[in-house]
Amino acid sequence: MRITTGFLLALPLLAAPPFTIEQVLSASFPSDLVASPKGDAVAWVLNAQGVRNVWAAHSPDFRAAPLTKFAADDGQELGGIAWKHDGTAVVFTRGGDPNAHAEFPNPRSNPSGVQQEIWIASFAGAPRKLGDGQGAVISPDDATVAWVVNNQIWSMPLKGGLAAQLIRARGTAREPVWSPDGTHLAFISDRGDHAFIGVYDVRDKSLRFLDPSVDTDQSPVWSPDSRQIAFIRTPAEPDAFPWGAKRTGPPWSIRVADAHSGAGREIWRALEGTGSVFWPMSAPAQLLWSAGGIVFPWERDGWLHLYVVAATDVVPSTGGGAMPLTPGNFEIENAALTTDGKAVVYSSNRDNIDRRHLWRVNLEGSSLVRLTAGGGIEWGPAPLTNGRIAILHADAKMPARVALLDDALTIRDLVPSAIPSGFPADALIAPQPVIFQASDGVSIHSQLFVPANGGAGKHPAVIFFHGGSRRQMLLGWHYMEYYHQAYGFNQYLASKGYIVLSVNYRSGIGYGTDFREAPGYGPTGASEYSDVVAAGAYLRSRADVDPARIGVWGGSYGGYLTALALARDSNLFAAGVDIAGIHDWNLEWAGKPDGDYARTAFESSPLAHVSTWRSPILSIQGDDDRNVAFRNSVRLAEALRAQGVPFEQMILPDEVHEFLLHADWLAVYHAADGFLEKYLRP
Repeated sequence: MRITTGFLLALPLLAAPPFTIEQVLSASFPSDLVASPKGDAVAWVLNAQGVRNVWAAHSPDFRAAPLTKFAADDGQELGGIAWKHDGTAVVFTRGGDPNAHAEFPNPRSNPSGVQQEIWIASFAGAPRKLGDGQGAVISPDDATVAWVVNNQIWSMPLKGGLAAQLIRARGTAREPVWSPDGTHLAFISDRGDHAFIGVYDVRDKSLRFLDPSVDTDQSPVWSPDSRQIAFIRTPAEPDAFPWGAKRTGPPWSIRVADAHSGAGREIWRALEGTGSVFWPMSAPAQLLWSAGGIVFPWERDGWLHLYVVAATDVVPSTGGGAMPLTPGNFEIENAALTTDGKAVVYSSNRDNIDRRHLWRVNLEGSSLVRLTAGGGIEWGPAPLTNGRIAILHADAKMPARVALLDDALTIRDLVPSAIPSGFPADALIAPQPVIFQASDGVSIHSQLFVPANGGAGKHPAVIFFHGGSRRQMLLGWHYMEYYHQAYGFNQYLASKGYIVLSVNYRSGIGYGTDFREAPGYGPTGASEYSDVVAAGAYLRSRADVDPARIGVWGGSYGGYLTALALARDSNLFAAGVDIAGIHDWNLEWAGKPDGDYARTAFESSPLAHVSTWRSPILSIQGDDDRNVAFRNSVRLAEALRAQGVPFEQMILPDEVHEFLLHADWLAVYHAADGFLEKYLRP
C-alpha cells in the first residue's frame, strides 16, 4: 500500500522500540510461595525464561538459594510445594496434569514422552524423584509422604522404602491433608455428581467418609487437636446450562465432622440471596481453622470478604452467626493464618481498586493493620515468625519479585538477580487508570498505555482483552504468569508508538459480585460486548488516536472477544490477534446443549457473525489445549477461508493453553508484533 507524504505527517511513524520483546520478558517469574510449618523458612518456584526451579530461604538471614538445578526451557511445570515439618526439605510436583487422553504436557515433543512426578529437594544434598504423581504432602513426623497417582492415594516412607498404593477406593481422590498428629489422612473423593470427604486411619488401615450426602463436599481442614474436620458443602442442583450469571442459588454451608465416627453437623449456612452461591478466594485453603474460629470467604454484601464463625457452635448459625472481618466496597483475594493462629494476613484492592495491597486482621477484636500501600502491587502472603511475612510484589515498571516484609513494614527483595541487568525498567511507562461507560451505563475500568515519546499526531491503537473471564488487569505487572507476559507485551507495543488500552470488561473480578455475575455474559448473550464497543468508542474519541487504525488482541476469553469484535464490527476494529479464543460456545462442553441454550450460545459466538467479518486476523493456538477445544481454530479457519477474510495462523504442536515454553511465548509475541504492524501500519 502506497502512503502519501501528507498522510505520514498526520500519522507518526512507529517509534524504534527502546527495548526488545526478549528484554521486556527477561525477568524471572516467582510463584507458589509457601512458608514452612514453623515459619522459619520459605520456598517458591522461579521461572527464569522457561527454566523452572524451586528456591528457598531460611532464618536467620533468609539468604535465597535454588534447591533444584533444572537447566532447560522444557515446559515441565513445578508446583505443589509442601514442606517437611522440620523445615529442611520440600516435596513438589514436576510436570503438568494429563489431558482427557491421559497425555501429559510435552510441548518440546520429546519422543521419549514425559510424566508427572513427585520430587524432594533439601538445603543439603541433590534433589531426587520419589515417584510419579502429584499433590504430595508430608506427615507431621516427617516419616511418610503421600500423594495422588491416577486418582488414587499412594505413599512411601521418606527414609527408605518403596512407594505403594495406600487407598483403593471409588472416585477421584485429590487434595490429601494430614491430621496435625499424623494419625489420619483426609482427602476429597470426587464421585462426579457429588463428592465426599474421606478419612484414612493410618493405624488400623480403615477408611470412612464423613457425613455423606448427595451434595459436593470440599476444602477439608483439620482442627488443631486432630479430632474434627471442617469442610464446605455446596448443594446439589438440577443439571442446567453450564454457563451464565449465578448471583443466587441454594445456600452453601460449613459443616464440622468427627474424624473418628464420621458424624457431622452444620455450624453455619449462608443466607438466601447475595452470597448464597459459594465463590472461593485465591488461596490453597478456603477454610482457616484459627484460634478464634473458622475463617472463610463470603460475598454477603456483594463483595468477597473474610468472616469468622465459632467451630464449637452446637446450634447452626445462619448468616448472621458469622462475624465480618473485612467489611467495605473491595474484595479480598489471598489469605493466610499467622503462625500463632491469632491473625489473618490477606491481599485486597481496598482503597486502591486496580492494585493489590496487604493487610492483617487480628481475630481477637478484629483490629485491622495496613501492611503495604502506594503504587506497588503485593500479594501471596506467607506469614513467618516474629512478625515477618514473605510476599510477592511488583509495580508498574518492576516485575514480580519475592521479598521479606519485616515487622517494621520494610520490603527486602530476596533474589535481586531475578531481574537481569538488561531489563528495561527505566524505559517502561506507568499505565493510567481510565473509566468509561458502556451503552447500558456499566462503568468499565481500564489501563491506558500512552507512548512516552510518541510525538504529535494520531497514533495506531490496540485494545487488550484478558482471559478468564474471572480476571482483573492491574496498574502494573500482574500476579499471574500469563498476564505478566501480556503486560510486558503491552509495554512493548506502547514503546513502539501504539496507544494501548487494557480493558477490565464485565464478568471479571475485583468490582463486586454483580459486575462478575453480569446478566447475559458469554454464551448466554455476550453482554460484555457492550464493553468492547465502548472501548473502541473511547479510543476513537481521543485526539491522539487514528480511528481507522484500532486493533484488538487477547487470549482465551480475550481471544473470544477479539474474534467477536472483528466479526461484529470490522468497521471499528481494523485487525486482531486471537490466541486460543472460543469461536463457537457449543464446542466447549461435553453433552452438547440443545434448543434455546444452543441457539443463544451460537448467537453469542464469533462464527454466528462471520458474514460481516472483513478485518484480518492472526489465529494462534497450541494443539494440546486443555481449556479451549482446538476445534475452535479448525472451525474458524474453515469459515474465514470460505468468507475470503485475510487469515493467518500459528499452530504450536503439543503446546497447551497457557504456553509452557518461554521460546513459544517469544515466538507468539513476535508474530503478533509483525501482524499488527502489517495491518495497523501498512
